[in-house]
Amino acid sequence: MKQIASLLVVILTFSSVGNAQNKKEQDKEAIKSMCGCFEVAFNFAETFSYSEDSLYMPSKTKVDKGLEWAQLIQDDDNKLSIQHLLQVGNPAQPHIVKHWRQDWLFENTDFYMFNGDNAWDFENKDNDEVAGQWTQKVYQVDDSPRYEGSSTWVHVDGKSYWENTTTAPLPRREYTKRSDYNITLRGNRHEITNYGWVHDQDNDKIIREDGENDVVLAKEKGYNTYVKVDDSRCQAAANWWKENQDKWAIVRSKWDDVYGRNQDLSLESKVDNKLLYKYLFAEDVNEEKQISNVIESFVKK
Repeated sequence: MKQIASLLVVILTFSSVGNAQNKKEQDKEAIKSMCGCFEVAFNFAETFSYSEDSLYMPSKTKVDKGLEWAQLIQDDDNKLSIQHLLQVGNPAQPHIVKHWRQDWLFENTDFYMFNGDNAWDFENKDNDEVAGQWTQKVYQVDDSPRYEGSSTWVHVDGKSYWENTTTAPLPRREYTKRSDYNITLRGNRHEITNYGWVHDQDNDKIIREDGENDVVLAKEKGYNTYVKVDDSRCQAAANWWKENQDKWAIVRSKWDDVYGRNQDLSLESKVDNKLLYKYLFAEDVNEEKQISNVIESFVKK
């Protein structure tokens, strides 16, 4: 009987490991299905306002569209990295804009959580807290931090999705226009669909002050659809990445060095009245030392 019991334990253990491995591969396939060429529709609308100011003006509804190339730039067992590129203008001679990047890390324990004022608090989680989970780390166009969070990919009833709520800076469509809140509490849902994927958002506009409870100024709905089209339509963006990927590999490596310090991170908004991405987007900034010096100049000591 003891031998049978031991054999059952071994069988159940192998079964559990096998199922976990199959689940992980299913997760990775879902993430990688977000790569390719997509027609993207961006939709954002402020839904509820909680301001006590009678003169409060809600943000205007934003509807936009574009063509976006999502390039898989890293495909490891525990990490996938996807670089997004916008392809805009005349289709015959399009202009390529380096867009956001998303990294997916399996059972990651190190986090940089946005806390307002261009600052991120370093946090370390226990292994048990992230077991089976994937962290999505989202970066700005210059590969500086934006937001991140850890959750489990769910595959049920023919659906594959990942949901997480985390703090983030104001989106580009807001931070040049609004100064009445300083944190976006992002409710993100990435769902794989039969046409591509959708980024569904339920966001809170938060006022955060030291020593005070967070105040919700307003709520916002975001619904961005990524409709898969033939990769040939994004050939210009794919070609641009081949020509420029070495430079951005250096940029990522330098940021990895900064993130690897595992300490709270604060960044200057501007250096010599110039934004970081404008330094890094310059064609004459290509060398490792140049790039390192530029990024370090924005890291507050």
